Amino acid sequence: MREGRKFPLFSLFDKAGSRQLQRSIGGSGEDIAAVFLQRLGYVILTRNYRRRFGEIDIVAEEGDILVFVEVKTRSSAAFGSPLEAVDSRKQRRMARAALDYLSRSKQHGRQARFDVVAVLLQPQGSPRIEHIRNAFDIQQ
Repeated sequence: MREGRKFPLFSLFDKAGSRQLQRSIGGSGEDIAAVFLQRLGYVILTRNYRRRFGEIDIVAEEGDILVFVEVKTRSSAAFGSPLEAVDSRKQRRMARAALDYLSRSKQHGRQARFDVVAVLLQPQGSPRIEHIRNAFDIQQ
């Protein structure tokens, strides 16, 4: 009998399940962040604004200011703070998506800022939420 290549079939399933779990955790965090922002008086305009060069989790208004929000969710603090995941590359991608949003919605001169909401899901009890207003500038 010929020996073929062996594929770790179970690890393929594990990776697919892991990705699905990550998306589920991320989606839960975005839902939590949206409710949190609404309770602070923000008006949610759109969620998951995706372009080929970047994505914005939440686009909202706080008064006259347009706010582009990145949501980072973790189920454990073992891998560091969710805020640490918003690196300079992610900031540049968000900035490009924000400029596209401003252009497409014809709001070029509108005052805007970037916020980050970190959601740490707790095994029991309410999630821990950290909100950083004006987390970074588009010039960075």
